[in-house]
Amino acid sequence: MVGYDPKPDGRNNTKFQVAVAGSVSGLVTRALISPFDVIKIRFQLQHERLSRSDPNAKYHGILQASRQILQEEGLTAFWKGHIPAQILSIGYGAVQVYNTLRHAVGTMYRSEGPQVFYKGLAPTLIAIFPYAGLQFSCYSSLKHLYKWAMPAEGKKNENLQNLLCGSGAGVISKTLTYPLDLFKKRLQVGGFEHARAAFGQVHRYKGLRDCAKQVLQKEGALGFFKGLSPSLLKAALSTGFMFFWYEFFCNVFHCMNRTASQR
Repeated sequence: MVGYDPKPDGRNNTKFQVAVAGSVSGLVTRALISPFDVIKIRFQLQHERLSRSDPNAKYHGILQASRQILQEEGLTAFWKGHIPAQILSIGYGAVQVYNTLRHAVGTMYRSEGPQVFYKGLAPTLIAIFPYAGLQFSCYSSLKHLYKWAMPAEGKKNENLQNLLCGSGAGVISKTLTYPLDLFKKRLQVGGFEHARAAFGQVHRYKGLRDCAKQVLQKEGALGFFKGLSPSLLKAALSTGFMFFWYEFFCNVFHCMNRTASQR
């Protein structure tokens, strides 16, 4: 994982092993938290209120949305978009080209040209640096707080420490940068309004500022945080699992190296 060095902890992992640990931790984590990502995006794209009191709202809660998606689309719907997400998490391209992904890319390119692949780029770039910085700084601060507050016997459980501190870091950083994620999703589906006409209201946005302005005017300030609850669950589990599995695989490689050096 970029920005995190296991060597101060006394481990003798190589750079390649660190890279592999980061990639595998991303793969495992992405597979585990994919359902929360699907629900979060459904909430973000719903212009109606996430409330039972709104008769036009398709989704209004995590459990209700989970049941409805399962009934209407089946279990595999919770892993829609999982292949490109895995490619993004692992950090390198897959050798095999999947038919569904290839079809989607071809259709998007023919209908709107190469610029379609960069919709939502502005809020993405704006969010990258504060999110990454907040994530690692919060993780480091929470680890120090954990060591200060936890009794001596509790400090021996490093896996629990990594899971709790990683989850806390994910929740804090995701909450502070969440509106940018919502803008990104709204802008990315521009041009596909006809495909979701039956889903609810359809709005068109000219850009990042127009998107923010329309959300505030039509949905209120709370509209900036639609889907925050599944997003926080995802962030807590994602960051917690990411650090947990990263540390786990780094320790596995460290043990392998130590065993090999003793032969």
